[in-house]
Amino acid sequence: MRTLGIGLLMTAVAIAGCGGPGQQPAGSAGAGAAGTITVAFVTNNASDFWKIAQAGTEKAATELGCEVLFKIPPQGTAQEQKQIVQDLITRGVTGIAISPKDPENQTALLNEAAAQVNLVTQDSDAPNSKRICYIGTDNYQAGVAAGELLKKTLPEGGEIMLFVGTLDAQNAQDRKKGIEDTLQGSTITIIDTRTDETDRMKAKANAQDAITTHPELDCLVGLWSYNGPTILSGVRAAGKLGEVQIVCFDEEAETLQGVQEGHIAGTIVQQPFEFGYQSVKLLVELAQGDRSRVPEDQRIIVPVKTITQDTVAEFWAQLKEQTGKS
Repeated sequence: MRTLGIGLLMTAVAIAGCGGPGQQPAGSAGAGAAGTITVAFVTNNASDFWKIAQAGTEKAATELGCEVLFKIPPQGTAQEQKQIVQDLITRGVTGIAISPKDPENQTALLNEAAAQVNLVTQDSDAPNSKRICYIGTDNYQAGVAAGELLKKTLPEGGEIMLFVGTLDAQNAQDRKKGIEDTLQGSTITIIDTRTDETDRMKAKANAQDAITTHPELDCLVGLWSYNGPTILSGVRAAGKLGEVQIVCFDEEAETLQGVQEGHIAGTIVQQPFEFGYQSVKLLVELAQGDRSRVPEDQRIIVPVKTITQDTVAEFWAQLKEQTGKS
């Protein structure tokens, strides 16, 4: 795919220890102490979504004794990602897990990185690049899950609008396609898709404007994690809570609170904790010369869950336990 946290705007986390003679890609070396494997995890923006992934990287770092550099592009731009990747390679990390902001136009950058370090994608794929593996959601199937939730939310049909940061990202394209395919033959119509370039103020304004210009709208659908809270804020500001339904993705606290209170019909959650944990684990294994966990199709899929008012309390409790929050 979002609230900016001070901790998210800083790089983290450096947990040392990974002893052993592990092999490293040609031309690279661990950036930490002698014998320490250092890997990096690069997000595509500064959403709270990534705090959950960071908790996963920290768990893997503790278990494996490696060093993890957690990098966040504050403005969520492809140019920031480019600079981060180049700096990480210069620093000498053995591997990078990245959620590419614009995979089509970042292919050259990703291929350059893949020639120097072990490169995997997470959250959003770049299948045309030379990345070793993708770790994350099957975003088309996530879109299918959202489509099924929409049909339950609007059993009599209706008009909906989609909202997302950008349609350049593969995950946005796949989710949109999954929703479109699932709604074929139904009486639910998608009248538009609006983008906001991960600007929360613009995202809220998009929701408010949609309600004003299309009073017939029955449901607003947010494809990225911060879209849920911003749509909820926009619907609330327009005085349409309970009249305009909301379906969204991911598990920001405001989204889960909205589901719990009945203002959001449901959210399709990923498991970003596993994105972080599995990415670090695989990158350490690759640094040690072990490729046994790379599937033949080069995709490690982490399943999604549909969270509604009936299931949100249990899910939220599990999430707080994972992230160490009370």
